[in-house]
Amino acid sequence: MPGDDEGATCWLCHRAIASRVQWHHPVPRARKGRATVPVHPICHRTIHAHFTNAQLARIGDDRDRLVREPAVARFLEWIADKPPDFHAPTRGGPVRGGRRR
Repeated sequence: MPGDDEGATCWLCHRAIASRVQWHHPVPRARKGRATVPVHPICHRTIHAHFTNAQLARIGDDRDRLVREPAVARFLEWIADKPPDFHAPTRGGPVRGGRRR
């Protein structure tokens, strides 16, 4: 729940969240999603770099479907040993500028 992020873990990578938290809507607000989950900013950018809002609406809160995407699985392996507030540029995926490549 927003505002209650102390001791939180990231919904995507399951690492602890330190000082920077963003709230991801597994079903996008544009698709009438209301629920939110805590994620690191880098994890949030990774989700939106690889999935359109339409795809996220179909996937919903099924994290396992997200992590089966090969690019997301590689990201999770790479980020696993990084500190909670780690930041780096996010590589684009099949979705860039709101359209499929």
